[in-house]
Amino acid sequence: MAFSFEVLKADASGARLGRLTTPHGPIETPVFLPVGTAATVKGLRQESLEELGAEIILTNTYHLYLRPGHELIRKLGGLHKFMSWPHAILTDSGGYQVFSLADLRKVTAEGVRFRSHLDGSEHLLTPEKAVEIQLALGSDVAMVLDECIETPAPRAAAESAVRRTTAWARRSRASFLDYGKRDGNIAQLQFGIVQGATFTDLRRESARQLLDLDFPGYAVGGLAVGESHALTCEMTGDVSALLPEDRPRYLMGVGRP
Repeated sequence: MAFSFEVLKADASGARLGRLTTPHGPIETPVFLPVGTAATVKGLRQESLEELGAEIILTNTYHLYLRPGHELIRKLGGLHKFMSWPHAILTDSGGYQVFSLADLRKVTAEGVRFRSHLDGSEHLLTPEKAVEIQLALGSDVAMVLDECIETPAPRAAAESAVRRTTAWARRSRASFLDYGKRDGNIAQLQFGIVQGATFTDLRRESARQLLDLDFPGYAVGGLAVGESHALTCEMTGDVSALLPEDRPRYLMGVGRP
């Protein structure tokens, strides 16, 4: 089954009802993604998730990369078989978790070098590596590596993060498309992530730059990390108005179940 997205209903406020079709079933949007950090949603049995009507869950690339490892999960048939989960899965890039390590990581143009919180081993997460890991995991939706900074952030830091996020998005998209050319059609959607902290003009510029890369979906990242709820809504609304009407949108890290 191919991927598709359709807007079923929209109004003047920008609110939308949609349907994202994936190889693991349809997702009616808007939708809340239960978080299964290490390939399991804590406190709930799989049967309970089914009873709650969960259509997609979120898993954490950083944690799965470190343990049990993406290659092991690939050998076991991918995340869906590993988790015994028949519905859709979204994987993050691992970037947010790496950036939260503070003293254990160093950011460069190449990527993020960090030490594992498990055993202190050193790793380098690049845009290309994030693509490789998520393809091995076999998620339905994969996120590009981006730079998420703390809020409030100095403008210079936000500008730098937008430049790096765009550069990494280009590399991520190129890597993903190269895999597709080499291995045939890939059953995965790759989303770009808009950054810019709480600076409206930077977020608009970030969105415009990502639109040039023609991702099949777009996320709004770097919000709900310290700013007021009103500012979160303001930034989200402003960016959403710039995103394509025919693509799904993912507002990261703000859900309240």
